[in-house]
Amino acid sequence: MTGYAYTVLIPLIPLAMFLIIGLLTVKWKPIVFGIMGTIGMGTSFVLSLITAINYFFVVGPGPNGFEPIIATKVTWLRLTEFLHIDLGVMLDPISVMMLVVITTVSLMVHLYSMGYMKGEVGFQRFYAFLSLFSFSMLGLVLATNIFQMYIFWELVGVSSFLLIGYYYEKPSAVAASKKAFIVTRFADLGFLIGILVLSFYTKTFDFADLTAPHTTIFAESASVSFMGVSVFTWAMILIFMGGAGKSAMFPLHIWLPDAMEGPTPVSALIHAATMVVAGVYLVARMFPVFHFQAPDALEIVAWVGGFTSLFAAVIAMTQFDIKRVLAFSTLSQIGYMMLSLGVSGYGGEEGLGYMASMFHLFTHAMFKALLFLGAGSIIHAVHSNDMNDMGGLRKYMPITHITFLIACLTISGIPPFSGFFSKDEILVAAHNYSTTLFSIEYITAGLTAFYMFRLYFRVFWGNERHYHHTPHESPLVMTIPLMVLAFASIFSGFLPFSELVTSDGIGFETETHLMVALPSVLIGVLGIVVAFILYKKESLVPKAITEKLGIFYTATLNKFYIDEIYLFVTKKVIFNYVSRPVAWFDRHIIDGFMVGIGKVTEKTSYEIKQMQSGQLQHYAFAFVAGTLILVLSILYCFI
Repeated sequence: MTGYAYTVLIPLIPLAMFLIIGLLTVKWKPIVFGIMGTIGMGTSFVLSLITAINYFFVVGPGPNGFEPIIATKVTWLRLTEFLHIDLGVMLDPISVMMLVVITTVSLMVHLYSMGYMKGEVGFQRFYAFLSLFSFSMLGLVLATNIFQMYIFWELVGVSSFLLIGYYYEKPSAVAASKKAFIVTRFADLGFLIGILVLSFYTKTFDFADLTAPHTTIFAESASVSFMGVSVFTWAMILIFMGGAGKSAMFPLHIWLPDAMEGPTPVSALIHAATMVVAGVYLVARMFPVFHFQAPDALEIVAWVGGFTSLFAAVIAMTQFDIKRVLAFSTLSQIGYMMLSLGVSGYGGEEGLGYMASMFHLFTHAMFKALLFLGAGSIIHAVHSNDMNDMGGLRKYMPITHITFLIACLTISGIPPFSGFFSKDEILVAAHNYSTTLFSIEYITAGLTAFYMFRLYFRVFWGNERHYHHTPHESPLVMTIPLMVLAFASIFSGFLPFSELVTSDGIGFETETHLMVALPSVLIGVLGIVVAFILYKKESLVPKAITEKLGIFYTATLNKFYIDEIYLFVTKKVIFNYVSRPVAWFDRHIIDGFMVGIGKVTEKTSYEIKQMQSGQLQHYAFAFVAGTLILVLSILYCFI
């Protein structure tokens, strides 16, 4: 135990709220459960804030920078003399940062949901699931070892399934929850295999042993390879597969847009700020292993992230459902973070990409949660997700309008908002690594500004629609979280992040690189100007442009038919040429063999039961015949 032993309460309080709210059968007003969940989350938030202040500013770095602290740890399962699974709490710069991110966004969502979900059937169930998710995510980031992380990783998946399928009477919500669960389970199988391979050769699950800068646990197996590739490279690729599934990286991205079927506060909590960054956190947690033992795997991380960021941004430009635009925006921004980790070195300015990724994770959590909660406020007012049903809302929803504009400027990388500072560091890191990746992110920056202000102008400007009722601003319980997150979106960029969260725990100074930042801002402004010209007032120009783009626009609108490709492969190929033959073999060979054994047994028993006829003469005949055979056999042996 240490002076940070109280941190175990941070995840345990949401767990207690889940059990209390979920199991209480008292017929209280639904709002009581919302208040209980919010107070519980608020307590975890305060404890997280105290932990961050103590860790970063009161205690501060030691001679070797910020050192990991094991606040508490118990051995849960011992597998071998060396290999055991522990449960505990580990504090280091990225886990403390994630505590603040998760509890801040979760608290805002808990508060906001009391207004957004008012009157919904299952209000108590909703808050129980929110608390379960918060517990799972907090347990994940505080894990002392990779197997504990995997346990909570799966709990996060369960929580996501429950929240996406909250409207379980809607077939689309049920389908979306199953899709998310199945896709991420395939990815998590790779994660599990990677853990087993890594632990088999290193004889440990502990992060402290795996990520120590000068560890020797890899030396003995450094020469072991499979198909010409180091086993550690294979292990880290498989572990990244789990992260790619949870963070919805291409081609495992298909579940995230459909997950918008859940309530909008769920989208803000799970699919914008916390759950989808679990994959980024995983790569960051295992970064020393990636960097020193599997640099080829780290390069894969960079290119997958770069491609996903551009791919998702292109699709976002053509979508009309405001939540789907934001979903693809999330994919794109997570791609930025993955790319930044992939291009990073280790320590000092060499580790700029690592720091930039964590910085962008922090700022993105604030402005993307703000965007989703703002979208929820809009949907709450007009009862539609479709941009074609919106227009001129700035007059009716001033707070939502201003806070949403702040979020749009932030994600577009316009100074002095936080997104400018974190994105600038990513671009510098990419520029130092690869011209191609740097160019991809420059293009993505312009597309991001365009599709976000396309959304902004179509919703808040343009022509007013004939609404069924006059739209109105959301209640205070919903607008307060918007204002808090807007404040965070503006000022979180001024945090001295490079002095707090780095790859080796040792801070370093950064500066704005004008040769990178200035063109980036100009590209963002260009995207905003184009969106202003096309969408501030309704015109026929956008339709004319889409008609000229023809098949490319159609493909983009349909998300490049990736979902259809998956359906074709599963239904036409796997079901017909794998599942059907396996089912036939199971039905006719396996089942047939077992049925045959049963029939032979039944036939034999039918014949044998004739011996138990109940007739005395049959028994006397059998006795005499048996005796005679026995006597003759003995005589034969002695003659």
